[in-house]
Amino acid sequence: MPSKPLRIATVNVNGIRAAYRRGMGDWLADRGVDILALQEVRASTDDLTALLGDGWDVVHDPATAKGRAGVAIASRHRASLHRVELGGPDFDTAGRWLEADYEVGDRIVTVVSAYVHTGEVDTPKQIEKYRFLDAMEHRLPELAAHSELAVVLGDLNVGHRTLDIKNWRGNRKNAGFLPDERAYFDRFVGAEGDELANHGAGLGWVDVGRRSAGEVDGPYTWWSWRGKAFDNDTGWRIDYHLATQALADTVASYTVDRAAAYDERWSDHAPVVVDYAI
Repeated sequence: MPSKPLRIATVNVNGIRAAYRRGMGDWLADRGVDILALQEVRASTDDLTALLGDGWDVVHDPATAKGRAGVAIASRHRASLHRVELGGPDFDTAGRWLEADYEVGDRIVTVVSAYVHTGEVDTPKQIEKYRFLDAMEHRLPELAAHSELAVVLGDLNVGHRTLDIKNWRGNRKNAGFLPDERAYFDRFVGAEGDELANHGAGLGWVDVGRRSAGEVDGPYTWWSWRGKAFDNDTGWRIDYHLATQALADTVASYTVDRAAAYDERWSDHAPVVVDYAI
């Protein structure tokens, strides 16, 4: 009998205490997740472990500034090693990058929870965003060399292609869809029109969502709380599973857990859940 796939999920919770008040715990209890990457935790490690409850091994990199970002990975497997370093020694990721290794059978799966902040055109925030993406681009080959089964999960705050943003024409000069931002993803997974995109182009990583969904709009993972964005599905696909080729080739299913209705949302992001048949 084949073994159960490894179910890995990622979600920007936009404050885990608020997410639990709105119903995140019910979702998690029923979803059968083995490894869960969280972004914008905005809570202490004690708060996080208390909310998740028993049975979870938790590694957490809180933000430098209290009440801000913060990334975590919760797993039914115990992490054998975790790391928070990204870039040079003078670069503070501010709770936005966390790596952990997990023993799954006789193999090591490396999981990263990453949060790339939004940025803002022509401001220091955008410069810092590019600095983070530069560090990420440098780290990806090292991760692939460290483990052939590696995945970078999280809110990366860039819509790579026109398929990834409903209103892409109106966002061409806005952070999140700038040509220079999108060019990083061309280098990660390959550019639009490249026949090897998500099959070895660029640095050889795979955008699991795009490979799984094909050439279709979305499926989106973020919608503004304001107006009718959610009801009209005017969203952005900015939450990713970026996997090594070897891991991407094991994908059995890809799902965006979009809430059934606006008032059932517990974050402005939807969880992205992937089964890996390792």
